[in-house]
Amino acid sequence: QVQLAESGGGLVQAGGSLRLFCEASGYNFRNYDMAWFRQAPGKEREFVAAIRRNGGTSYYDDSVKGRFAISRDNAKQTVSLLMNNLKSEDTAVYYCSAGSAITSTIRRSSAYTTWGQGTQVTVSS
Repeated sequence: QVQLAESGGGLVQAGGSLRLFCEASGYNFRNYDMAWFRQAPGKEREFVAAIRRNGGTSYYDDSVKGRFAISRDNAKQTVSLLMNNLKSEDTAVYYCSAGSAITSTIRRSSAYTTWGQGTQVTVSS
């Protein structure tokens, strides 16, 4: 059974940092691209960052570029999202996802077939 489990969310003050983790099980992790999406109350789920299966290329939404960093460890079957200089607008539930994407679709949620349950990130101003 394919599973993704996020952890590391919490409450942080604006300007602070958090690192989110996602642990994968039940499939060959290194065969899949991985991504983080987020969904704020009353808003649609949006792309945050993605990383190719070999870890060689990463992609970011403009709103987090320069502040967030995605990385993966294929041996440990984990992907993480380091979030620096957090802002109140970063408050959302963050979801880890796995899939196979081409460059033109890597920012689309439809490219990902497996999702975690999400972890809440709250940034207080």
